[in-house]
Amino acid sequence: MTTTQIADRATAVAARASELSKVYGTGETQVVALDRVTVDFRQGEFTAIMGPSGSGKSTLMHCVAGLDTFSGGSVRIGETELSTLKDKQLTQLRRDKIGFIFQAFNLLPTLTALENITLPMDIAGRKPDRRWLDQVIAMIGLADRLGHRPTQLSGGQQQRVAVARALASQPEIIFGDEPTGNLDSRSGAEVLGFLRNSVRELGQTVVMVTHDPVAASYADRVIFLADGQIVDEMLHPSADGVLDRMKAFDAKGRTS
Repeated sequence: MTTTQIADRATAVAARASELSKVYGTGETQVVALDRVTVDFRQGEFTAIMGPSGSGKSTLMHCVAGLDTFSGGSVRIGETELSTLKDKQLTQLRRDKIGFIFQAFNLLPTLTALENITLPMDIAGRKPDRRWLDQVIAMIGLADRLGHRPTQLSGGQQQRVAVARALASQPEIIFGDEPTGNLDSRSGAEVLGFLRNSVRELGQTVVMVTHDPVAASYADRVIFLADGQIVDEMLHPSADGVLDRMKAFDAKGRTS
């Protein structure tokens, strides 16, 4: 990727939420999970979303990723406004333009690692770009394990397969919901390193919800949510810096 291409991707927006609201229930039981949130996720950038439990971080990701409906505002993936899509169109958009990595690996036990990686494209009736697929497999370091089924792989290896599956179709954006939550620190660091490299080397766009300051330190920026609103942002984060910021939120929450 040339310097000009990298610069263009850095200024283009992969996903945008504008005045995004999500409300559960009515009357006295009403809960405002997102309160008019506006945020851009730029192409070729790794963004972490953090906040206390109940802050709305997973809700934000699920709404922007088209996994959940929203009560008000706007969400765009590229130039596509999600609220205008019917269910079938939304399913197609998620399949063709979005990659997902979850805390649970969500691999099919009867398929090999390679078959799991190419499954979304197989379902869509598309052949993978062999050069891109080889590049992704080389990056995650599982070339010698492609014929193994999930039960024959460690947790870290299974999550690497899940990362490769998310990358394989060259999506416009990848969303990760606590992708290292079920992994030990070493395996988690490997998976985060692969996500970091996918941004740096492949020009991928990654948005990750996490509660872990160390995981967040792999990102280009961290946005912090509290009570359904974005309350802070940190560029070029360090684990200690993120931890200090989270402690400040916790202290503020206890005194408010």
